[in-house]
Amino acid sequence: MSRIGKKPIPVPKGVTVTVHADAVEVKGPKGSLKQPVPPGVKFELNGAELQAVTVRPDPELGKYHGLARSLMANAVEGVTNGFKRELDIVGVGYRAELKGKQVVFALGYSHPVVFEIPSGIDVVIDKQTHVTVTGVDRQLVGQVAANIRSLRKPDPYKQKGVRYTGEILKKKVGKTGA
Repeated sequence: MSRIGKKPIPVPKGVTVTVHADAVEVKGPKGSLKQPVPPGVKFELNGAELQAVTVRPDPELGKYHGLARSLMANAVEGVTNGFKRELDIVGVGYRAELKGKQVVFALGYSHPVVFEIPSGIDVVIDKQTHVTVTGVDRQLVGQVAANIRSLRKPDPYKQKGVRYTGEILKKKVGKTGA
């Protein structure tokens, strides 16, 4: 059995968990999530704890035990506190602007880049160069932040582009003049 899968998930006050055959629905103060359950794993609610239990008709399905527990712990954490990713836009003239459910980026291209914000995600822009992506679904928050970063990845020579806050970049040396 998985060491991570054996750990019970504490369910805080204000969070309701409904266990179905193929999914677990979690509702909390920040929102609600329906997390599908991988094959070979089921969940049991014991008081204020959610426990992942393996039901293995096939020994190969044991690999999903820790995964299922981690996904469910992330769902409980998301509806309780939410998740956040922060990005910085570095470069002269590089900026972002929020227009409704779209973010318009000026990233040094000959045209503005328009990014659609998916439902369930909130984007906040501070000082035109700091973007904060928040939401209840950890996977979706991370994917949206990665998609924004991929619009203009940090340049290894001049360090310009969109990067995660606190990301350490390796600077390359340019060619030396003769």
